[in-house]
Amino acid sequence: MKELEKTKRISIAATLFILAVIIGLLTYKRPKNVYAINTKDTLEKITSENYYLTLEELKNPDYVLIDIRNQYEFEKGHLENAINIYASEILSDDNTNVFDELKESKKTAVLYGNNPQEVNASFLILYQLGYDNIKLLAIENSYLQNKLISKKVVIEKSEADVTAFINESVKKANTVETVKVVVAPPKKVITVEKKKKAAAEGGC
Repeated sequence: MKELEKTKRISIAATLFILAVIIGLLTYKRPKNVYAINTKDTLEKITSENYYLTLEELKNPDYVLIDIRNQYEFEKGHLENAINIYASEILSDDNTNVFDELKESKKTAVLYGNNPQEVNASFLILYQLGYDNIKLLAIENSYLQNKLISKKVVIEKSEADVTAFINESVKKANTVETVKVVVAPPKKVITVEKKKKAAAEGGC
């Protein structure tokens, strides 16, 4: 009787497991956004090429300005002909469609915010997703009496060889170092016998 109960439980568990797997396979969806370029290649490319533009270089008709600030800041003041795509919504279907259209028409998306650092995260995400038609605008935005003021920012180029650093780090990660474990010899314990106190002389 016990064996029959065990067999029933095992068959019920197996059936439930198979059902869970089938449901999982039926409801599985491929992620909408998949990285086309890995982090290592991205770092190598963005450190070897110049992705910054100045205000003077914006005259090119193939450049499309994308303001990644929020709607309030955009409406308060923005560069002429700029499109507002807020950074936190950059991967929505409508916004990725904009970037797809720009890539297909061989136009360059020029991202800008209040400063170049604010745009770095959006740039890296889009670049890794395969949008290599992206540049950053080297400006700093501020307001004076509700009027937008854009100042040119000088981006210092790193003198360090980042590619060599990445390659060295990868090489170190791939080599397994052997670590010698030194075991100290056990310490000798010397026991010291306590002397018995002599009984006090005299007494009452």
